[in-house]
Amino acid sequence: MLKGINQWCYPEGTPLEKVFEYSHNAHFDAVELNLNPDDGVGLTLSTTEDEAKLILELAHSYNLKLRSISTGLLWKMPLSHPDAVIREKGRRVIEKQMELASVIGMDTVLVVPGIVTEETSYLECYTRSQEELSKLIPLAQTLNINIGIENVWNKFLMSPLEMRRYIDELNSDYIGAYFDVGNVLQFGYPEQWITTLGQRIKKIHVKDFNVAVGNINGFVPLLAGDVNWKKVFIALEQIGYDDVVTSEITPYTLDPRLLANDTSRHMDELFSLGNKVRN
Repeated sequence: MLKGINQWCYPEGTPLEKVFEYSHNAHFDAVELNLNPDDGVGLTLSTTEDEAKLILELAHSYNLKLRSISTGLLWKMPLSHPDAVIREKGRRVIEKQMELASVIGMDTVLVVPGIVTEETSYLECYTRSQEELSKLIPLAQTLNINIGIENVWNKFLMSPLEMRRYIDELNSDYIGAYFDVGNVLQFGYPEQWITTLGQRIKKIHVKDFNVAVGNINGFVPLLAGDVNWKKVFIALEQIGYDDVVTSEITPYTLDPRLLANDTSRHMDELFSLGNKVRN
């Protein structure tokens, strides 16, 4: 497995070269970039093909791989929105993710599929988001890019059986799961999600969670929460996962390098545990 870190692990506005420098110095193998608004750092909605290639060259100069791209824009432009214009904007976001991923050589884009709200029912979220995702499958096939549906706190796809069904109904090898280990701990067991989703999992996010806190403040650095990492790595071994494992941790306020260094050491411990499981 490759040891990865998400761009969000650094304070907002951190220059991309610093993101790569800190990640390289902390001995990460890969960085997951984010698609940002036009005033953001790094990849944005207006990034050109040539600009994306320069970012790839910069990453290579630090001996870092770029394997996936995430985005927070789909929280503002969800595929489940009642307004068809907003849904189309969300779809355009994913198209831009895939286009940039293709140029850079990434194989997966992270997608939050929709949001259940008082205005958008569970069923509406389910049907609208599937309709929009089905429109994206031809481009995914053309560009050979996976769409990874992430499990997040959006009141949607609350069980591994439902996520598996949701993915299977789209009937495409290019639609899978981007599984976040820490995000399910409040209402499930990540190792059970992993074995249920199986090879539908395209990529993995890791964070930890303190169940006793029980709300958004319960997310903590790796090894500081209640994830049973041994069971998680047994499950990953069972499904044959050998791709990037990417940390997604809230930035430290004191010094961004400290989080990178701490998280890298924590992931080394997790990978060591994984090797023991494998052997």
